[in-house]
Amino acid sequence: MTKLADLHIHTYYSDGTLSPQEVVVQAKAAGLSCIAITDHDTIDGIQPTIESARLYDLEVISGIELSTELNGKEIDILGYFFDWQNSSLHARLAVIQAARVERMKKMIERLVALGIRNIHFEEVCGLAQTKALGRPHLAALLVKKGIVTTMKRAFDKFLAKGALAYVPKFKQTPQEGIRLIKGWGGIAVLAHPMLSNVDELIAGFVRDGLGGLEVYYPHCLDSVIHFYEGLAKKYGVVVTGGSDAHGQARQHAFIGKVRIPYDLVERLKQAVNGK
Repeated sequence: MTKLADLHIHTYYSDGTLSPQEVVVQAKAAGLSCIAITDHDTIDGIQPTIESARLYDLEVISGIELSTELNGKEIDILGYFFDWQNSSLHARLAVIQAARVERMKKMIERLVALGIRNIHFEEVCGLAQTKALGRPHLAALLVKKGIVTTMKRAFDKFLAKGALAYVPKFKQTPQEGIRLIKGWGGIAVLAHPMLSNVDELIAGFVRDGLGGLEVYYPHCLDSVIHFYEGLAKKYGVVVTGGSDAHGQARQHAFIGKVRIPYDLVERLKQAVNGK
């Protein structure tokens, strides 16, 4: 029987809704043998997922999704197989998470200036399980308070880029993200390149140390997959894939929506070790 993996999963430690235990149960139900927890700018979900997975004979890979930006474009960089107990990693993530807190406070200030005065920072924290606060947490509170009817409406009206209460993310470049992941002993992968739309920059990212492309992603046409498979081959990097599952926050992309053969995990491991 072919072993299968999903290398892009979020927990409630970032902007997902599932606990690590729920992730593990759903991963096994989906027939997976291996998963990666890739929460945004935090590693807090890795250890509890590993502990839960011991009961299910499920391999858990250390992962993260770093938020980066270049020329006004948001570009997410996935990291795998890094030393998630590295002290410099913890120090850097503390800086990023502090910036997320300040961003959240500024977005709330903008909402107050718009006349929405019953939104408080402590309430957002109460809805989140994480120090890596993000717009989905604020959107959920706007829905809970009846200010908007849906998360989508919250983003469209207030939180999307260019919307009334939008505040830019912490500024770090993709090159910085790649260097950080490599410095922690891992491999950096460009997340969902078909969404990032920075194909012209990939060659430069590879020169800067990018090791892979996330080729297999939900709802992609075969032609799109084949295109990025070709780019990965052209630049000599590995290919990965995952569902980008967020639980109830993104119901169209559930755990196991995208399942890749385990031999791609093996190639990823070999690439980390320079083979």
